[in-house]
Amino acid sequence: MDVILTLLLTTALAGIGGTGLGGLVGALLQKDSNRTVSLLLSFAGGVMLSVVCFDLVTEAVETNVGLWIVVLAIALGMAITYLLNYWIDKKTNPEVAHIDEHHPKTADDLDELIHSDHLNAHYQRQDSKLGLFVAGLVMASAIALHNIPEGMTIGASYASDDGVMGGAALVLAILIGLHNIPEGMAVSVPLISGGMARWKAILITAASGIPTVLGALLGFAIGEIGPLGLTLSLGFASGAMLYVVFGEILPQSILMYHSKLPAFATVAGILVGMLIIF
Repeated sequence: MDVILTLLLTTALAGIGGTGLGGLVGALLQKDSNRTVSLLLSFAGGVMLSVVCFDLVTEAVETNVGLWIVVLAIALGMAITYLLNYWIDKKTNPEVAHIDEHHPKTADDLDELIHSDHLNAHYQRQDSKLGLFVAGLVMASAIALHNIPEGMTIGASYASDDGVMGGAALVLAILIGLHNIPEGMAVSVPLISGGMARWKAILITAASGIPTVLGALLGFAIGEIGPLGLTLSLGFASGAMLYVVFGEILPQSILMYHSKLPAFATVAGILVGMLIIF
């Protein structure tokens, strides 16, 4: 029980605490903060790349299960995350007026990244409570696609340390928490811009970190199976996060702020991640 409790508390601080802090920062910013959020998201993407390339993939290869198993697990994680995200987009995009054939094939604003634009469309139509609940559930699912793999990395790393919160797992939790601050801003800013009270947006943003805890339990359970389970858990989480970074965060950052600065912010995130990991 102490092992699970420690894992839950650590992941809650990284997930709920990190996103909640980001939500608070987002609430204190002006509504027109695309440049700031773009650079912070780029930085967070760089941190995530460091976690994947210099920690998770290396640890998966060192299980000696087989390089092809690692490659397949990464590809599976990326493919499943892409398909789930594609399905959500396909179901919700037609309900938002400005998303048509001329719109970029990825989100170009914060409200699209978390599908709060879909929720706002239901509010504007004064839909039933059931319709609003479903729209809220869609938004929660879109956020969970980002947070569950992050939690899996902490849980799998914890399992690889034989249930002890060693240096690697603790560093990973710190990096995930750092990464979640800009993502928390990405949740709270569009909610507040849509008219939601700041305190309520902060609470919802903090609650959006709960899937991180669920992911940690899943990653730990699979990682405890043995070397193969640990490889699959680390690889799947790596692939999911690679899709989130390259398929969503970085394109979103560039579309929000047309500049070369997001590239520099991404490299800065990679370097900070390297310094913390090594």
